[in-house]
Amino acid sequence: MPKHGMTNTPDYALELAAQAQGYTRIAGVDEVGRGPLAGPVTAAAVVLDAARIPDGLNDSKRLTAKRREVLFDVIMDMAEVSIAHASVDEIDTLNILRASHLAMERAVAGLRTPPDMALIDGNLIPRNLSLPARAVIKGDALSLSISAASIMAKITRDRIMWDLAQQFPGYGWDTNAGYPSKTHKAALQNLGVTAHHRRSFKPVHNILYQGKSVSN
Repeated sequence: MPKHGMTNTPDYALELAAQAQGYTRIAGVDEVGRGPLAGPVTAAAVVLDAARIPDGLNDSKRLTAKRREVLFDVIMDMAEVSIAHASVDEIDTLNILRASHLAMERAVAGLRTPPDMALIDGNLIPRNLSLPARAVIKGDALSLSISAASIMAKITRDRIMWDLAQQFPGYGWDTNAGYPSKTHKAALQNLGVTAHHRRSFKPVHNILYQGKSVSN
């Protein structure tokens, strides 16, 4: 397989290889939100129609926010999509890796028609997936199905954080999506910890240890 540099775009080669092995419904699976200090981790599973693949699919990080928004609606219209989450409580209870895998498992399970193969972004396959799967490092830049999933997960989670930002002003979640930006870290010091913060993450834990928190 050719090396994919920054100028390359994802293709359908991994899906075609799976089809050549006899699989007919291949789901691309990706998650977003491992790094933030607040909010859920969100995963998406997408089964593309090979005859109707949206134009312009790419790793969500390489697309503008406006382009992601357009593609979100196109993918929702042209593909089968399932989106799922793991909550802040689950992140704190399980750890972020396991919670992100739980969100992936839920996304796959939520597809209207079960896939018979999954392409998973990353180097690990969620342990409770009940179907054949392949882990694909940097899969969102290689596989069209995974890149579609990355777009769906990111837009959905960004919208959740935007909504939470309206309820909890000052943390900048509408722009930082809960990631540890300077604004967010300063707000943690000044405003305290909310119910949507991940208490198992060190910057949040440290603030709590200082005894500063806000309710709900």
